[in-house]
Amino acid sequence: MSDTSTRLGWPATPTPAEEAIIEPSAALPARLRLMSFNIQAGIQTRYYHQYFTRGWRHVLPDSKRVPNLRRIASLIRDFDLVGLQELDGGSLRSGFVDQTAFLADTAEFPHWYSQTNRPLGRFAQHSNGLLSRLSARSVTEHRLPGRIPGRGALIVRFGTEEAELMVVLLHLALSQRARLTQLAYVAECIGSCEHVIVMGDLNCHSRSPELQYLCAETGLREPFHDLPTYPSWRPEKNIDHILVSPSLSVEAAQVLDAPLSDHLPMTMAVNLPASLCGR
Repeated sequence: MSDTSTRLGWPATPTPAEEAIIEPSAALPARLRLMSFNIQAGIQTRYYHQYFTRGWRHVLPDSKRVPNLRRIASLIRDFDLVGLQELDGGSLRSGFVDQTAFLADTAEFPHWYSQTNRPLGRFAQHSNGLLSRLSARSVTEHRLPGRIPGRGALIVRFGTEEAELMVVLLHLALSQRARLTQLAYVAECIGSCEHVIVMGDLNCHSRSPELQYLCAETGLREPFHDLPTYPSWRPEKNIDHILVSPSLSVEAAQVLDAPLSDHLPMTMAVNLPASLCGR
């Protein structure tokens, strides 16, 4: 743990949730710039055939990985909250670089929160991470249900108990049945929280039964539908999402033309209600 960052990253265990209480959060700003980005462990993919011809990069070190991570850092530095999926927490394939910490340091984010969902020892540390300009009040790691383990939810709370913003970072399963089960769990975690942001690679499109279920259960909304993010070289599928509560006013949402992974980054600018900002 460095002087300017906070790390929370536990290996997946049978425990459904683990929580850490951080220093009290400062007052929230009136406007937040959000990004959700699946970075594919820092691997830049331009064509389908590279999944096979360059598949070794998922298990072995690659000299092009760190320069690409620096390009990603340059892209994300103008945002306030950045939810990242498919990072490596420091293993052979990443040259034992904790990619969440590296990106936070390079892009000058003072706070970062990391969750390792599938620890494979020295060979891979599959992780998600949230980079933040704001200090969180608490961070909770949840192990999501599913027949194949290794999916998680990172729930980060900002503000006070009386005026709270909940941010949920997800990377959901590939099967629809598992996604429905996982989103039922997430909906239960959100409960009656009034101000919520859910972001991540949800592996389903805007009008899918899974997202319709989550929105019906929680009141969340996706202001702009059908913004494709995958594959980055010819985006056709909108599987990366940012959903928000009705209390958050959305200025704009945009997919950035930044093919630094096999996904494109999803971005959104939101205005927070006065009750969250002390106004």
